[in-house]
Amino acid sequence: MTQEEPSICEQKTYNQIFRAHYEAVTRFVYYKCGDLQQAEDIVQDVFVKLWKLCSTVSFSKVKAYLYRAANNSFLNEVAHEKIVWKHLQKTAPSVDNENPEYLMQMDEFHEKLKTAIASLPQKEREVYLLSRVEKKTYSEIAEILGLGVKAIERRMSKALLMLRDQLGKELKF
Repeated sequence: MTQEEPSICEQKTYNQIFRAHYEAVTRFVYYKCGDLQQAEDIVQDVFVKLWKLCSTVSFSKVKAYLYRAANNSFLNEVAHEKIVWKHLQKTAPSVDNENPEYLMQMDEFHEKLKTAIASLPQKEREVYLLSRVEKKTYSEIAEILGLGVKAIERRMSKALLMLRDQLGKELKF
């Protein structure tokens, strides 16, 4: 850490970092997991870790640290989340038979869409969601993920092709 950089260990600086990055990092994790509560929990844990490691993290690298730590924490929870998800699918109650047919069809399509997005490889899914939902440019996504713009373009192209393959028969282009 250089002398000119503010210290993350100072409460004022830490609070500024929290306010500046909490929402964006939470959305980043949310796009990976699809669960806002889980995303918030992960990001809060990351900020606790940042506070504990404040003397070892450079102020100029704090944004990259937050995204990397959040991504790593998410990956640590993926295996457990898959087991819980499979269990919930097996034990979910049946749909209320009084719903109109079109609502059921919409629910089915919504599930197919969620499944299609969830079935994308993690790298393609995060690029797709950051681009389409978060409205980030390829350059911004490249900076967040620490990749080149060409890599982001390839991932996005792959994601779109995979979604078209899975949902093409469901959508009327």
